[in-house]
This record gives sequence, structure tokens and C-alpha cells, in this order.
Amino acid sequence: MLSDIEITHQTKLEHISKVAARLGLNEDELELYGKFKAKISPRLEPSNSKLILVTATNPTPYGEGKTTMSIGLADALNSLGKKVCLALREPSLGPVFGIKGGAAGGGYSQLAPMEDLNLHFTGDFHAITSANNLISAMIDNSLYQENPLKIEKILWKRCMDMNDRALRFITVGQGGRTDGVPREDGFNITAASEIMAVLCLATSLSDLKERVANIMVAYDSDKKPIYVRDLGCQDAVCILLKDAIKPNLFQTLEHTPTLVHGGPFANIAHGCNSVIATKTALNLADYVITEAGFGSELGAEKFLDIKCRVADIKPSAVVLVSTIRSLKYNGEANKDEITKPDMNALKKGIENLGGHIENLKVKFGQNVVVALNKFGFDTDEEINFVKEYCRELGVKVAVCENFLKGGKGALELAELVLKACDKPSKINFTYEMSDDTKTKIEKVAKEIYGAGEVVFEEAALKKLEMIKELNLSHLPVCIAKTQYSFSDDAKLLGRAKGFTFSVKDLDIRTGAGFIVAVCGKIMLMPGLPKVPAAVNMRIDADGKIDGLS
Repeated sequence: MLSDIEITHQTKLEHISKVAARLGLNEDELELYGKFKAKISPRLEPSNSKLILVTATNPTPYGEGKTTMSIGLADALNSLGKKVCLALREPSLGPVFGIKGGAAGGGYSQLAPMEDLNLHFTGDFHAITSANNLISAMIDNSLYQENPLKIEKILWKRCMDMNDRALRFITVGQGGRTDGVPREDGFNITAASEIMAVLCLATSLSDLKERVANIMVAYDSDKKPIYVRDLGCQDAVCILLKDAIKPNLFQTLEHTPTLVHGGPFANIAHGCNSVIATKTALNLADYVITEAGFGSELGAEKFLDIKCRVADIKPSAVVLVSTIRSLKYNGEANKDEITKPDMNALKKGIENLGGHIENLKVKFGQNVVVALNKFGFDTDEEINFVKEYCRELGVKVAVCENFLKGGKGALELAELVLKACDKPSKINFTYEMSDDTKTKIEKVAKEIYGAGEVVFEEAALKKLEMIKELNLSHLPVCIAKTQYSFSDDAKLLGRAKGFTFSVKDLDIRTGAGFIVAVCGKIMLMPGLPKVPAAVNMRIDADGKIDGLS
């Protein structure tokens, strides 16, 4: 089979104006970035269109294919004559050159041109990086200019959109007097910046400015919070973001319209594309497919408990993606023989799928359809076992081959999703906004993750008191933990239950409007693997790229 980038190169794409026409947009409504991408103005009116959320079982090193499945489903609905639009996240350069690769889907279910998407795209990530670092520069300048704000403890970090472990802990201002005030500092990856979260939750430019102004960046010598508004640069930050706030129009290989906008990580932020892009898509199409990062206990929980509240939206159906291989992995199959039949491992690991179904169907009250991403090494016995397991839980399964066949390979899924969308929809939230922060975290950990006990370490307990003092207990919680397990321990596979869940610290994100609970071993600046994807990339004298996936 051809590589992803070879498939892209062999596909004849449509001019983005023709793709826009499918959504009722004319050329005057487009801000063109070449032939194949454009920015459009937000449309935020209430809509009766159907929203379909795509999530997954816990990720494994092999990948489950959420984005590929989202694209395949959209192409399938398009082929059935439905007016459909995708609303997806933008890739981060760090994973692209690291281990994960890009976020354009795969096989014959891709966004294209994939090089554009996976590299600089329309510059949104660069704008977010610059906006973040303007705040850092303003903080350090205030320190240098005799510290009028009495800054004592700085919370804000610089960021860059690349995996670079050497930047996690650094010292700045090491020159002479004119080179700033020496202090310990560090970088986060851009996707972990609060600016990214703020952009993705903002509902307008004015809302964005208010959220930026409310970002807490430091404490003064009296232990009082200092905000961006105290630095006086909220307007300057938003000037850098004035174009980045507009959604980006793109296309699939089958020319299905796609809005790609924002990209917060789901293990350290809320893991969804922007509210603006999702609501704009709902205003332009009858069916909108969007995606939440990592497993459903992370991405889908945050989508439902945070994003749906902010945006006043709800899914009509939820697609839960999994693979035979990932279920066997969760059943502790031999990693070197993961593609070989192993019914014992499958029977053990399928509990992971069951846990996600229970959360989505029973606890959140969603209309769930399972999408089984089929590979050539999957046996009929294995597939039938998964189907029967899901049937007993009252959930339909579609066996999908859109990686090889494009939209045609997801027609069964499309039909099941259309039926699910006709059912009444609601959201049973995990917690009430009136619950205090501690209670909210405990409810997520116990009811969604399956924890038996939640332990708050000393730093977290101090932050709980601070949250009360600042009158921020009403904010939702955004839990940062490993994506590989229901628990905070990456090694607890399957459907972990009864474990002790440890909350190390709490980060107050007043701009984003949520409290981040830091649990387990979570890093906000990843590193590159032993063999980065970057070493396998090539570009020829004509600018043709190979090895990018």
C-alpha cells in the first residue's frame, strides 16, 4: 500500500472555494491561504444540527485511529448525500517530528494537503506561541523595571511548539544587569499553554480579551494574585491572536469540508478543537463530526463536562473507536506477537472497551456506537467476539475499513450513526458546578476512572484552600493524567478499579476557566524519542516531501 503522503500526492484536490460552496460560503467570505486552505468568520448562532463526538478506548503505542475514523465517517455521510462538516484539532509540530506523527488521519481517510496541515498550516500555533511569550516578556520586563507590581512568585512559563526536554527547567537572565533578572524558568509545549485553552474556549474576540486579561501569572510579595490585566498587555496579546481566532477551512481526500482549529492536549488540557469552530460548523452543516483527544475518560469527559457547558451544545451520538490490537494490548498480550490471534488476551482486554461503554452510555447518558477499526490480521473469531460483547451491552458495532477504502469503508458506521442521531439526546454531567473543587475531582476519579480512594498531596491541599480564598470553587476541573490507563498509573491496563488516585498539585487557570488537577507523571514539555520521526523525513530539490505521516 502507498504511504499516507503518497496517497495525498496522487489525489486531485479541489480549490478551497469549491469546498466552501458545499457549506453555502462564497469566495468573498474566504480569507485565502493559497489554493487549499482559508480562514472564515465565526458563526455562533444556536443550531439544531446534529453533533457527533468521536472518542476512543485508551490509546496504545499502535494508535486506534480516531482522526482517521472521524474523516471516514464524514466522507461516508457525504457520500450518502448529507450536508456534513468536520471540526477537528490542529497538529502540534512536537509530535509530528517526535513519535506520534501528524494529525491528518491516514490511508484513504485523510485531510489534504497533509504537509500543509502538519507543518505551519495558517500560522495559528505560531501566533499562540508569540502571544504566550509576549506575556513572559512583559513579566520579565516588569521585574527589570524595578518590579512595580512586587512580583515574587511567577506561575507563567514560556512555550514553543516542539518537543525539547532541555527546556523543561532553565535559568534566564544570566548575563549582566542589562540582560534581565536571573531566575529559574522553563518552557511548556504550545499545546499546553493556557493561551491555547483560552483560544479554544473563547466565544468571541471580546470574550477572548476578557479571558486573557483574567489569566493569573504570578503572586506578589503579599501573596496576592497578579493577572495579565495588571501587566496591561491583554489587548496586545489579542492583537497577535486576531487572525488565529478564525477557523480554518480545509478538505478531506473526498473533498468533505473540514474546519481545523486549535489543538490543546487532552492529557494536560481539555483536548478539543475550538468552541468557535464547532459552533460555526453547526451553523453551516446538518451533521458535524468532532473529536476529543485520547481515551473517553479524558477527552470525552472534558468535552462533556467542560466544552459542552461553555458552548451550550450536546452530542446527538458518540462514536467509540477501538481496535482488536488495542484490546489485546490491554489484555497483556505478548507485544511481539500482538498481530497474532490471542483470544485469552482479547477476553481480558475487552474490559477496557466495556469501561468506556459504561461511562458513555450509562453515566453520561450518550447514544453510543462502537467503531471497530479493522486490520488485515484481525480474525473473524476476534471480530465476532467483540460484536457479541457489545450486543450484550446494548451497543451496535460497525466494522470499519475506511483506511483502505475511504468513505465506502465507513458506510456501515454512517448508517448506525444516523439512526443514533434520531434518538433523544442529553448529558448527565459528572458533577454539579456548585460542587467544590475537591468534590468535583473525587467524582471524576471515582465515577469515571473507577478509583477507590482519592488522595490529595500537600501541595494540592494548599491549592484547595487558595481556590476557596479566591472564590474559584465554581470552576470545572480539568484532570491531567496518563492517557494509557483509566488510572493515574500508565501500567494499570484493562479496566482498573479500586485504585488509589493521587492528586499532586492544582493549577489555577483563571483565563481558561478551569482548575487543572495534576496527577501522576505528567510533563508539559515532552521530549523526542530515541529515533525521532524527523530522521526519516526527506525533501528533494523540487520541494517534494517524503516520510511525513
